[in-house]
Amino acid sequence: MKRPPLTNLINALPTTVPFVGPETLERERRREFRARIGANENGFGPSPRAIAAMERAARDNWKYADPTSHDLIAAIASLHDVKPANVVVGEGIDGLLGLAVHMTVERGAAVVTSDGAYPTFNFHVASYGGALVKVPYLANREDIAGLAAAAERTGAAILYLSNPDNPMGSWWPGVDIQELVRRLPSGCLLCLDEAYIDTLPASARPLIDVEHPQVLRFRTLSKAYGLAGARIGYALGPVRLIQGFEKVRNHYGINRVGQVGALAAIEDQAYLAEVVAQIATAREQIGEIARAHGLEPLNSAASFVAIECGLDGAYAKRILDGLLARDVFVRKPSVAPLDRCVRVSCAPAGTLAIFAAALDEVMRSLRK
Repeated sequence: MKRPPLTNLINALPTTVPFVGPETLERERRREFRARIGANENGFGPSPRAIAAMERAARDNWKYADPTSHDLIAAIASLHDVKPANVVVGEGIDGLLGLAVHMTVERGAAVVTSDGAYPTFNFHVASYGGALVKVPYLANREDIAGLAAAAERTGAAILYLSNPDNPMGSWWPGVDIQELVRRLPSGCLLCLDEAYIDTLPASARPLIDVEHPQVLRFRTLSKAYGLAGARIGYALGPVRLIQGFEKVRNHYGINRVGQVGALAAIEDQAYLAEVVAQIATAREQIGEIARAHGLEPLNSAASFVAIECGLDGAYAKRILDGLLARDVFVRKPSVAPLDRCVRVSCAPAGTLAIFAAALDEVMRSLRK
């Protein structure tokens, strides 16, 4: 019997998963982690108002979500002082990035990103047949001048940048992002991933006209808002591009409970401010824990801290493996030279105490 064929593109792709989830590791290890601080999740949790709204919404989960996300989009538009037509809601930033690639990248078109930056974006580019052009990091930051030059040289369809950056937590001031926008070559779309913008100082946020024809800004409820499991993200951009999403998006891809929780979270900006302050405190605590063992925490404006382990990727992996063996889930970048670091998510003090004790044991063991 002849089997239905996969396309040549899909057949040619390697079998890859951008991230191995902590649940997979727990099944392999046959025990749970004591500290889950590796997936850039917000251990402080969502607004109590959001939790209450989701609990109330659960009984109505027999209904589909509003396919237009009308109320949520209205709240987002009000928050950013833009029109609802400048906003699209999707299944996290991941889903929206995939749609943006789908909309703008022809087979073989160049797509510029940083070598070691968010791998899920690369996953989407590969699946739609784009040609990735990777620019090395420069001094632990994405090299925006190098990215702009690569986009100009290759006639790129998309330039992808995250600010603050994942996995290093570094960032560029708003004026530098604005200069990058000014330098965009004609026809190139800037996909500006701002998943961690809520923890970036307000003074460092770029001022970009939402109707700029070459910029899409991606935001999420997964990080500072603490709703990673809800999978709610949104993009801000010119009406023409936002209308394009309506042609390709899954109109029933948003789950109803997450949609309701996201609306309540956005309406509770006071709680968001509290969490942002807690994240800042946790970054300091992680830094203190690292320095106590001669490790160097990198400056971060995100909800995690990358810790310089001092040698190379192999040594950082020994630290990573030691922490995993002690039931502490962390991650590390996969691309050299970034892989000399381990990355630790911000979390409450009790969770960081578990990390501190485990790291102490690991470093003692390595010194022996």
